[in-house]
Amino acid sequence: MTENLATLINKRGPIRRIGVIGMGYVGIPAAALFADVPHFEHVYGFQRDSASSGYKINMLNRGESPLKGEEPGLEELLGKVVGAGKFSCTADFSKIAECDAVTLAIQTPFKDKKDLLPDFSPLIEGLRNVGRHLTPGMLVVLESTITPGTTAGMAREILEAESGLVAGKDFCLAHAPERVMVGRLLRNIREHDRIVGGIDEVSTARAVELYSPVLTAGTVIPMTATAAEVTKTAENTFRDLQIAAINQLALYCEAMGINVYDVRAGVASLKGEGITRAILWPGAGVGGHCLTKDTYHLERGVQVLGGDLDWPEGRESLYTLARGINDFMPEHMLHLTESALAQVGKTLAGSKIALLGWAFINDSDDARNTPAEPFRDAALAAGAEVAVHDPWVDPATSPDAPPGLSRDLAGVLAGADAVAVFAGHKEYRGLVPAEVRRLCGCERSAIVDGRNVVDPDAWIGAGFAYRGIGRGDKNRHALRE
Repeated sequence: MTENLATLINKRGPIRRIGVIGMGYVGIPAAALFADVPHFEHVYGFQRDSASSGYKINMLNRGESPLKGEEPGLEELLGKVVGAGKFSCTADFSKIAECDAVTLAIQTPFKDKKDLLPDFSPLIEGLRNVGRHLTPGMLVVLESTITPGTTAGMAREILEAESGLVAGKDFCLAHAPERVMVGRLLRNIREHDRIVGGIDEVSTARAVELYSPVLTAGTVIPMTATAAEVTKTAENTFRDLQIAAINQLALYCEAMGINVYDVRAGVASLKGEGITRAILWPGAGVGGHCLTKDTYHLERGVQVLGGDLDWPEGRESLYTLARGINDFMPEHMLHLTESALAQVGKTLAGSKIALLGWAFINDSDDARNTPAEPFRDAALAAGAEVAVHDPWVDPATSPDAPPGLSRDLAGVLAGADAVAVFAGHKEYRGLVPAEVRRLCGCERSAIVDGRNVVDPDAWIGAGFAYRGIGRGDKNRHALRE
């Protein structure tokens, strides 16, 4: 079979035209970087012309980025490749037939984490669109994070059913998971090593050909498709585990009356050959598309592909336990808010909370699975009024913006009994306690810092009831006049 595929590829020649399905945080920078490669002739960005995201098509064709967080170089690169006629965005999926290679960068959330059932419906739709226009010798690459076994299983079956062609014989199929963080999309794609796994050696080699020209510092690491799927889910699971470890330490430090950041600095100071103490930062919760669900893809993969798993009887997975700790942090933020309000003689019921930061990460408009949402919902259920501010998330275009999201900081702070900081946006790092107190207009207010962005002493000195994640040294302070 691979001999036939190799012949088809030789007949087709080098990769010249590329399609990228899914114009989001992964697809847009990837398409722009492909288009900037001299020997790639043209890149199509495929985007459904839907009510919620169809606006991206015209923006991208003008060389404008729909991603409004700080993304160094992205808008300039888009302007360059659009101006050169090397990139265009379209809702016409029939143009897939013109491509030598097509990548899919489509979200893969879970319907229900309890039964580990992923919602692959958007990915399935994308695969069907590719399958309908698949031609012999084409390369299809899944960049989405997926349950191990999906590339060689579900994806292959859909593509073959729609096209009538056979993977590994008539077309190449591979998985090359994205490894990006908002705020550094171009840099991550260029500089991180790229994991590439095909369903066979020919598919792997063709995928290596696609991604190698984009890398400036990273290298391509070839492996099997399933190994690539496990690599991606495992690396995010490990990061989630590391965050859970520091979040748990922060809770311990609060209980013991000490500063978690002192402890963190002490642990991180241990360096030397063979010594690794990778310790991250605690916070109000973990958000984003990846870390909140990739653990469940890994767990699902064991169910789908696993044989006899030897495991301690009655023990929960370490990975899902870590997920539970990180999911608890917004609830802990509510406990801190309730405690701070009590110190100023107030309760959640009847109080106004100014929630600062809806994006899950600082200086970004990415609000997918934001930990601010469960906090808001729980506060509302407790009888509080919640006003939400975010300077980056656009309520007019973001599908993840909550009702009533405001960019008017003074208006959100007006009459607030408590201020809860959920994102470390630069706009919040310069808040002045006296000014915030004036805007709140309350004799006594509370400040709850979920991202370590304010100076506790300054706020305590200004008469606020202060609470902070991991700040056991300050959370028990006496109220100042």
